[in-house]
Amino acid sequence: MKQSEFKKRRKRLMQSVGLGNIALIGSASIRTRNRDVDYPFRQDSDFYYLTGFNEPDALAVFIPGREQGEYILFCREFDEKKALWEGAHSGLEGATTHYEADDSFPIDDLDDILPGLLENKTKVFYPMGRDSELDHSLLEWINHIRSQSRTGVVAPGELVSLELILHEMRLFKSAGELKLMRRAAEVSANGHIKAMQACKPGLYEYQIEAEIIYHFIQNGLRAVAYPSIVAGGKNACTLHYTENASKLKSGDLLLIDAGAECDHYAADITRTFPVSGRFSEPQKQLYQLVLDSQAAALEQIKPGLPWNLAHEASVEVLTKGLVSLGLLKGKLKKLIKDEKYKQFYMHRIGHWLGMDVHDVGDYKINQEWRLLEAGMVLTVEPGLYIPADCKTVDEKWCGIGIRIEDDILVTAQGYEVLTRGVPKSITEIEALMQVI
Repeated sequence: MKQSEFKKRRKRLMQSVGLGNIALIGSASIRTRNRDVDYPFRQDSDFYYLTGFNEPDALAVFIPGREQGEYILFCREFDEKKALWEGAHSGLEGATTHYEADDSFPIDDLDDILPGLLENKTKVFYPMGRDSELDHSLLEWINHIRSQSRTGVVAPGELVSLELILHEMRLFKSAGELKLMRRAAEVSANGHIKAMQACKPGLYEYQIEAEIIYHFIQNGLRAVAYPSIVAGGKNACTLHYTENASKLKSGDLLLIDAGAECDHYAADITRTFPVSGRFSEPQKQLYQLVLDSQAAALEQIKPGLPWNLAHEASVEVLTKGLVSLGLLKGKLKKLIKDEKYKQFYMHRIGHWLGMDVHDVGDYKINQEWRLLEAGMVLTVEPGLYIPADCKTVDEKWCGIGIRIEDDILVTAQGYEVLTRGVPKSITEIEALMQVI
C-alpha cells in the first residue's frame, strides 16, 4: 500500500475529529506464546489502516490544525544491538522519512510529552475500552492536567470512541484495498483447488490443511487470515472445528473454510466436496439446496437494498428445501417465523470482510438494517449442518455438514464475486477431482 493512501486516510480522519480535538491510537503489542517464545507479530488493524507502521510499542497521535505538524508517532528508538538480533526497525528517523509522520518521539517519553499535547483540547478520540493500559494512562494524563488548572490550562472534558469514525471509513474499500483483497482471494481460491485435487480417502485433515497453507506461502502470502477449518464427515457439523486431526473416509464430505491474508487484508472461502470425488445422492440434494440458497442471497446484493434481505432469501430457500426433503414438517411461513430452520442453519448469511476476517462496520443504523453501498465487501455463506446423532430426520442425512462461502464486492451495478476462481457446482467439483 502506498504512503499516499495512508496520508489520505489520516486527512479524512482529522476532518471528522475537528479542530480543537485530539485522537490517539496504539499499536498491537508482542504477545508471549510460552516462556521466551512470542507469537508472530500482527499489527492492530485500525493502527495499520492509519499509519502503515508495522512495529509494536507505538502510539499515533492526530491533532488537526497543529502548526508543528498534525501527525505524531511515538515509537521505539533505533537500537543497533536489537537490529542485530531481531532485524531492522524504523527508529525516530524512519518514522518521519518512511512513514511520513510530522513529528516522532521515543515511546519511553510518552508520559512526559503527551499531557502537553492534551492541554486545552475539548475532546479525546481513542479506542475506548480496547486497551486497558491506554485507558489507564489517559486518565492519569487528564488528571495531571487538571491538577495544573491554576496555571490556566484546561483538561479535555469529553472522551469519544475513535471507532465510530474509523470503522465507518474502513467499511468502504478503496481501489488499493481491493487490489490486495483480489490477490488474497485469487491465491486462496487456488489453494482450495489444490486441496480438492489432493484429497483422497486415508489422508488426514491436517495433510489437506498443509496443502492449502503450502500454496499460500509459495505465492508469497505467509499469513492465514484465520485458523483453517478442515472438517471431514461429521466434524463439518461443528461450525468452528479447527482440530483438523481426523482421517478422511470414503463416502464423507470434506468442508474447508480457509483464506490467506495479503498485506493485512483477508480472504474467506468455504467449499464442501466429496472425499472420494463423487457426491452421494443425499449429499447432492443437500449440497444443491445450499448452492441454490446462496444464489438466492446473491440476488439481494446490490446498492440500496438492506443488508438483511440476503439472509432472509437464504432462509426461505433452505426452509422450503428442508420441507421438500422431509427434514422439516409444517407450513413454510410458520417454520420461518418460529425459526425451526435454526436446528440445521444456525448462523447468519455472512459478515463484513476486510482487514479483519469478521471486519468492522455497523450492520444497523438507528435500529434499521443498513443499506448496501458500492465499495462494501461481505461474505455470503449459507450452510446446512445435520448432527450425526439427530433423531428427527432420516439416517441418510445424519452427519452431513455443508457450507459454501464467497467474498462479494458491492458494485454500482450489483456485485462482483472476488472468489469466483474456485468451482462450486456439483459438476465442476466432480470434474476437477477426477483430474490427476
